[in-house]
Amino acid sequence: MVVTVVADVLGSENNGTTVACMNLIRFLKARGDTVRVVCCDEERRGEEGYYIVKKLSLGPALNAVIRKNCVSIAIPDKKVISEALEGCDAVHIMTPFMLARAALREAVKRNIPVTAGFHCQAENLTSHLMLMNSKLANKLVYKNFYNGFYKYVDAVHYPTQFIRDDFEKSVGHKTNGYVISNGVNEIFEKKPAEKPPELEGKFVILFIGRYAREKSHKVLVKAVAKSKYRDNIRLIFAGSGPRKREIDACVKKAGITPPVMEFFTRERLLEAINYSDLYCHPAEIELEGIACLEAISCGLVPVVSDSPRCATKYFAPDEKCIFKCNDSADLARKIDFWIENPALREEYSARCLASGVSVKQSVCMEAMRKMITETAEAKKRRLSREAGRYTLQSAAERSAALSEAADLRENSLNGVFASSDDSEYEKSSLLQ
Repeated sequence: MVVTVVADVLGSENNGTTVACMNLIRFLKARGDTVRVVCCDEERRGEEGYYIVKKLSLGPALNAVIRKNCVSIAIPDKKVISEALEGCDAVHIMTPFMLARAALREAVKRNIPVTAGFHCQAENLTSHLMLMNSKLANKLVYKNFYNGFYKYVDAVHYPTQFIRDDFEKSVGHKTNGYVISNGVNEIFEKKPAEKPPELEGKFVILFIGRYAREKSHKVLVKAVAKSKYRDNIRLIFAGSGPRKREIDACVKKAGITPPVMEFFTRERLLEAINYSDLYCHPAEIELEGIACLEAISCGLVPVVSDSPRCATKYFAPDEKCIFKCNDSADLARKIDFWIENPALREEYSARCLASGVSVKQSVCMEAMRKMITETAEAKKRRLSREAGRYTLQSAAERSAALSEAADLRENSLNGVFASSDDSEYEKSSLLQ
């Protein structure tokens, strides 16, 4: 199978969308599929199977903001897109932006089956415009996503039922959706790990996520400041992103020990999960939260926000692991509870390991491949049926025309014998 993957956002694997995209690309290649990738990642120019388009430049100031968010904006190039689509069996598109929409238009023209991922909540965009909590702004973003993109694809991949329900309710339309988790890499499992010397004897709380407004790092900082055990708590914020300075300022104001703040490789992350004492996920906006599932896969007890715009709350074992959204005092109470109950924490760790809420990445990627192949086969059958109906219709029209001509000829011949007027016969002869 030849699959063209279109990614408006692709670069370093430091965000969920890029990680999900690269996981799919690697899996399809491992299964023997030919994968073509359309993106604007210049570092991949010249690599086999990569079709590179240019990046959008908005001037020094705005370009700096874009770089700060660790993303690039791709400019559609019809020639590059056409080359990538030539002879492919299916197209999978990661996000509904400019490059994606141009690729969709070309694929539709060529009757190529198109599947698309849903990896961007409306709030991921509106938060940059300080409109994250505007219901109208978020609804308009989803309407734009649907009317300009998802309405025309053959199938949609949703990482959770939560985000499928939220999107379909917002736009007022059902989609041909497949709910498939992005999956947890097989390396994430419980194993012995020693705390680094600087963390020995400390209660370590881990949070994995981009330094972005919607991830709510500051809620966790304020909660630690309110904890009875604040002096013994150490935070690890594994990630990167545009809000690091704001988090640093909040830490300074709260007067707590500065967190470890840096991007962790997968191997370091596995180690950190296994030596941490608690995982806190304060994010207000989250369409899945693979990081939380990675922690649970290692038996690390989670404490998550009950935000109505966050899917992660559904992974919590029970209410002891859920705090009120943006309520740092409530989160502090939950942290203190788990510090004071180490035996119960061990019990809940075992529950996490046995919960089955996380699905192995290989299983999820197999489901993704099945979605793409099923969609491609279904579209081929539909196009074949439509072609058959057209053929039958054309044959019926030809039969009707011949029948009409025969009737006309018979009537004309009768007229000839009656009137000896050859004009009708000559007319009917033209139809033979």
